[in-house]
Amino acid sequence: MQQAPLSILILGGGAAGWLTAAILAAEHGRAQGGGCEITLVESPNVPTVGVGEGTWPSMRETLRRIGLPEKRLFTECDASFKQGSLFSCWHTADQESRYYHPFSLPHGYFECDLASSTSSLEYAYAVTPQAAICDASLAPKQLATPDYAGVLNYGYHFDAAKFGECLRDHSVSQLGVRHLRADVEQVEDGVDGHISALLTRDGQRLQADIFVDCSGSAGLIIGKHLGVSWVDQSHVLFNDRALAVQLPYETPDAPVASVTRSTARSSGWIWDIGLPTRRGMGYVYASDFIDDEAAEADFRHYLAEMEGVRNAQDLSIRQLRFVPGHRSVFWKGNCVAVGMAAGFIEPLEASALALIEQSAGLIRDLLPAGNQHMDLSAKRFNRQMLSHWENIVEFLKLHYVLSERNDSEYWLAHREAVSIPESLQENLLLWQHRSPARQDFPQAQPLFPPASYRYVLNGMGHPCDFVRAPRADRQSGRIRTLQMEVQQQLEKFRQGLPGNRQLIEQLIARGQSAGRVQ
Repeated sequence: MQQAPLSILILGGGAAGWLTAAILAAEHGRAQGGGCEITLVESPNVPTVGVGEGTWPSMRETLRRIGLPEKRLFTECDASFKQGSLFSCWHTADQESRYYHPFSLPHGYFECDLASSTSSLEYAYAVTPQAAICDASLAPKQLATPDYAGVLNYGYHFDAAKFGECLRDHSVSQLGVRHLRADVEQVEDGVDGHISALLTRDGQRLQADIFVDCSGSAGLIIGKHLGVSWVDQSHVLFNDRALAVQLPYETPDAPVASVTRSTARSSGWIWDIGLPTRRGMGYVYASDFIDDEAAEADFRHYLAEMEGVRNAQDLSIRQLRFVPGHRSVFWKGNCVAVGMAAGFIEPLEASALALIEQSAGLIRDLLPAGNQHMDLSAKRFNRQMLSHWENIVEFLKLHYVLSERNDSEYWLAHREAVSIPESLQENLLLWQHRSPARQDFPQAQPLFPPASYRYVLNGMGHPCDFVRAPRADRQSGRIRTLQMEVQQQLEKFRQGLPGNRQLIEQLIARGQSAGRVQ
């Protein structure tokens, strides 16, 4: 049904604001025949802070749907391919303790369990070729493969600030989004608790039917004006600070990792993201268990031990502070919070940009026909998004409660029952005897599918009696066939897939050549 020509005003730019603007404009914008006037206002004086540099595979469909050519990610956003996450030292402090959470589903996932004859710590290698492909820093596709398609499932790493700029250009030039640069100083109330306008420092009065708050952790409308409370999750997930640094490669042709590397430390963990021009690294920690000086010292010590890193003590490190949690509601009246204005949980598993996708996509799908249906849209939006946030909190907590590290109070505290959500405790008991399944989650479509839980459970050595279930014996012939197919796929991919850096450079060259021709 054709939507009413509502006006939508987005406060704040960056990846959150411009991704939201593009998603809404591609479906409902006037330039696309949807009738909605979409405006984004952002301060010319506030620098953009990227919410993260990692995405999920869902970003491919999002970008395809808004009409952004994939090559622009590589020519403009310093992008690389991401095929999952590699976790080191999470199960134990042993340097050899590592496992993959790849993006591809286990081969034959809906038929039977391929892990029935393998060690739990080798699970990802047994059920998909993707783990070995990531070890070799290979790409998930070839140069001739169409945009947003691949032989292996993938997302991206990119410079979040450059990504926001790319989306801004596409939104304004191709999708008809109106762009204003102004400082918003006041929120004007309307009737029934709705917002009527935003007032700028230069005297503009910006009216709209719906206001989307993408003002970051400031939460200028949803928090400061409407007073929507914050649900603190620090009793479940303790991390509240991060240190970030950018590192050059030792050589221009150094391999670009196809995964986010996550290495656990005694009081936190370190991320390592490979972009074509640099590596982005960070140390995530909890201030209740380690002070800022000790955290920075541990981070610099880790950097100093890395191959090719020189003068680690002189590197410029930036500190970020946050309170892990989310709003009690995300859509109140005619204001919807997206991005860090809605919430932020630590960067483990790169959920920040995925939640922006989910939020903007849900606004798009629930856009009311008029003000008379606003409350109904808000109710459904809040119910779905609260479910997503709870799913993320529990999935991230899973990584900590399964650890056997005993080298600090940080890891011991994460395993105390008082910090573990009741539903997760129940599931862990069930998963000792059967594989995670959809009925274990209240959401019809949980953000993390059961297969993701299986990768983490096996990688962290969780006891899995279901691996030896009688059904596995009955399917042993089919299991051997599927396992053989995994190995055949691996050999084929090893021979045919280019290196991650090689494909990125080819895509950049093709994009630049096309630009010169135009």
